[in-house]
Amino acid sequence: MGVPGCPLCGGQGYLRRDLPLGHPEFGKVTICDCRRQSVTEQVRSRLFSISHLDELKDLTFENFVSRGRKGLADKQVQSLEWAFNHSRQYANSLQGWLLLQGNYGCGKTHLAAAIANFAVQMGVPTLFLTVPDLLDTLRFAYDNPDTTFEARFDQIRNTSLLVMDDFGTQNATGWAQEKLFQILNYRYINKLPLVVTTNLALDEIEPRISSRLQDPALVTTVKILAPDYRRPMVDLEHSDLSSLEQHSKRTFATWSDRADEKLPPDELKSIAEATKSAHGFAKKPQGWLILSGPYGSGKTHLAAAIANQIAILGDPPLFVLVPDLLDHLRAAFSPSSGTTYDHRFNEVRLAPVLVLDDLGSQSATPWAREKLFQILNHRYNSELPTIITVAIDTLKDLEPRIRVRMHDERLCTQVLITASAYTGPKKKTATHRR
Repeated sequence: MGVPGCPLCGGQGYLRRDLPLGHPEFGKVTICDCRRQSVTEQVRSRLFSISHLDELKDLTFENFVSRGRKGLADKQVQSLEWAFNHSRQYANSLQGWLLLQGNYGCGKTHLAAAIANFAVQMGVPTLFLTVPDLLDTLRFAYDNPDTTFEARFDQIRNTSLLVMDDFGTQNATGWAQEKLFQILNYRYINKLPLVVTTNLALDEIEPRISSRLQDPALVTTVKILAPDYRRPMVDLEHSDLSSLEQHSKRTFATWSDRADEKLPPDELKSIAEATKSAHGFAKKPQGWLILSGPYGSGKTHLAAAIANQIAILGDPPLFVLVPDLLDHLRAAFSPSSGTTYDHRFNEVRLAPVLVLDDLGSQSATPWAREKLFQILNHRYNSELPTIITVAIDTLKDLEPRIRVRMHDERLCTQVLITASAYTGPKKKTATHRR
C-alpha cells in the first residue's frame, strides 16, 4: 500500500498515467512514488532476506547495458533495448506475466533480477528462484522440522511476485512437472504477477504450461536475440572456416538471368523470383532464405552473391559448405587443433549471417545430424539471418526436425529454382570467309 491520503494515488500505491487514447502506455498502472517513500529500511531488509536475491542484489536496471556490447547486429541490439524497456515497464506495474526468452548469457537473468530487486525496494514480497532450486526447496520441506511441504508450497504460489529463472533446466520427472504446473496454474487462475526466463522454445515446454505462457491476455513475451556476453565475439573476418573468398567472383554482377537460353517460361520465372529474393535479403538480412533446386541451377552463386554484397558493408557472413563444416568440427577435437571445439561450434551458431551451402550432402551419421540440428535450432529460436542451399533431390532426406523449421513461413522464405544446370554463356560460332 501507499501513503494514506496521497494526492496522486489516494493511498492505493498504484496510479494510472493521464495519457491520450492510443498511447502504448494508455490504461497501464505504475507504482506511485509514495510507496517507495513509505517502505522503511527495516521492511526492505526483511523482504530482501526472504527473496533469495543475496547473490543477485547488484543486478539492477541501472547497470544493465541495454545496447549490449560492441559488435552486435542491429537486430540483436534492438531486441536488448526492447527487453530492457518491457522489463522496466513491468517492474513499474507488476501486472500480468512477463516471459523472457533467449540463449544463455543474453541478459535474461539480469533483467529478471532487476525486476525483483526493484519490487523489493517498493515493499513487494518477492521470491526469486531458479526452477531447480525451487523444486529442491519443495523436496527438502518434506524433511524440514521447521516447516511443512504445504507451508512452503503455499508461500511460493502465493507470494506477491514470483520470479522463476532458468525454466526448463529442471529434471523433468513426473513429480517436478506436476508441481510446476500446479504453481503456474494457481498464479494463472488468480492472475498473480510472474516472471519466467527460459532458453526453450514454447513447443519444448510441457503443453499445459506452454498453453498458459501463450495467453496474450495475460502474458507479455520478449525474445532476446543477443549472444552470450560472457563469450568472446566471433571474428568471422579472420576465420579459416569461411570459404567466401573462394566465391569472390560469384556476385550479382556475374549472375545471369539466362534470358538468352530460351528456357520455358516457368523456369525463367523461377530464376527471376530467386534473383528478387536474393537482392531483398542482401539489402536487409533477416529470417531464413532457403534456396533449393537441381544441381547446377545457381543456388550457390546466388547465396555467394548475397554474402559478398553483405561483406561489402563491412560485416562478412560465414559461408561454409556443410561437409566442410562437419570436417572442421571433427578436427577441433584433435589435440593438435589450433582452436577448441566450443569456439568452432560457436563461430557457426552465433554468426551474424550464416550461409550453409549444400545442406543434405553431408554424411548422415547421428552425430552429424545432431550437430546440424543444434546449430540450426539455435539460429531458429534466435531468428538469426541464415541462408541455406539444398538440392531438390535431398530435401526429403533432411533431418525431420530441421525440415520442419525450414518450412515455418513466419521465419523462412522458400525459393525454388526449377531451371536446369547452367553451363555458362553460349559461345559465338565462328564464321569463315572463303
